[in-house]
Amino acid sequence: MKRNPTLAVGGAMVAVVVLLALISVFWTPWLPTQVSTNRLAPPGAEHLMGTDGFGQDIFSRILIGARSCLLVGVVAVGIGALLGVPLGITAAINRGWPGRLIMRTTDIVYAFPALLLAILLAAARGSGSTLTAMVAIGIASIPAFARVARGAALQVLSQDYILAARGAGIGRRGIAIRHVLPNITPVVLVQGSVSFGLAILAEASLSYLGLGTPPTTPTWGRMIYEAQPYLYSNLNLAFWPGLFIALAVLGFNLLGDGMRELLDPTLREADK
Repeated sequence: MKRNPTLAVGGAMVAVVVLLALISVFWTPWLPTQVSTNRLAPPGAEHLMGTDGFGQDIFSRILIGARSCLLVGVVAVGIGALLGVPLGITAAINRGWPGRLIMRTTDIVYAFPALLLAILLAAARGSGSTLTAMVAIGIASIPAFARVARGAALQVLSQDYILAARGAGIGRRGIAIRHVLPNITPVVLVQGSVSFGLAILAEASLSYLGLGTPPTTPTWGRMIYEAQPYLYSNLNLAFWPGLFIALAVLGFNLLGDGMRELLDPTLREADK
């Protein structure tokens, strides 16, 4: 950690968000949807971060929002990795028309941003939901994982031990599982960390547009949307969710950069 401050800072930021999500599972100072007459209260002993325009406790909603954003990030990154990595490895092993077809298809998907894809899915379903947001963000992240996995797999396939494995009679599937996948795992982990931050930002944007998690479940993006009428009179309502969105996104990006510096042998040699 001392040699890699980026990893330390990113890990600390991510740990704060994870801690908030864990706390929300067992305890919140107030019910996050409890409406009261104590509207727009400043931060104090009773309400740590104040209350919003409906009298709801902001700190309680921040806690629940951390859990929501992590859930969306885990599922979206899981979808992107589980589908993108096998596609990338397959495209690297099959360099003919199958590989080109896979990569051109991912390029087409890459042309549709997560927000646009979520709008299309929401229109098809008739309304926005957490599932819609997770699926849309996950599908939009598949091309990134496929490209990273293909590039790393091509480097692995150029090594001499792959030739030896082929000479020993190991088929393509065996090479992919035994040799390619274990060696590209560090690169996939780095991409997963970066994609996690992007998924959190995309989910906040979808919630802000009303296409993500329903209003009954507090999210940081929805809190910023609800704070719009009070931006000039009470900036506190938008400050806290905006701060934690920035903290989460920056934390996962720094964590990804730190992991890349830690796992990349060329960067380690350069640091020495």
